[in-house]
Amino acid sequence: MTPITIKSRPVYPGLSPDLNARINLIVCDKGGAAAVSELFARAEPPFAKRSTVFVADTLSTSEMETLKKELAPAACEFLPTLSSGIGRLREVLNDAPMGLRLYAAGTEPLIGSVVQAAADYGIDHLSIRTEHRGSLMRRVQCVHCKGFIENVTTNPVTCTHCGLTLFVRDHYSRRLAAFQGVCIDAEIPGDVPPTEAIYQ
Repeated sequence: MTPITIKSRPVYPGLSPDLNARINLIVCDKGGAAAVSELFARAEPPFAKRSTVFVADTLSTSEMETLKKELAPAACEFLPTLSSGIGRLREVLNDAPMGLRLYAAGTEPLIGSVVQAAADYGIDHLSIRTEHRGSLMRRVQCVHCKGFIENVTTNPVTCTHCGLTLFVRDHYSRRLAAFQGVCIDAEIPGDVPPTEAIYQ
């Protein structure tokens, strides 16, 4: 019998430079910055000069200075949170010209949020170059109360909105930028397996 596979599970092929793009817009977090550095190392210097990098993460001053040196000569903007990074991305996409290539590198919540925002501006998810780096944590939607739980590292997880214990499925929604969580003890209340730290 062939095992069932979840076709909605995202695949991240890795970053590769689009040498024909007029503008490269790259969103990453601290972990994803290493992938961006490697991307620039594989491309010719003009590629970096046509690139703007948004680092959406909380960084110390010394970490910012180190990244500026590593990512030079690209333009770099530092945003303290994923939310502020996505807000800045939306500002740029609102006025973006033709010939822009979008990249995302870092955790799944970051990549999912970039893909979700880009979709609002008509950018197909298949045209975004992505690479997963760092934690395996997930953004999860409770299918019962529709609330979102951020930075989930365990399975099962307790919904922070309705209190149900959820099994985190591999089913992923690009529209919601989240994995789906379903009540694990709906048939036998209280019959909950031990919590495991799976998405570290």
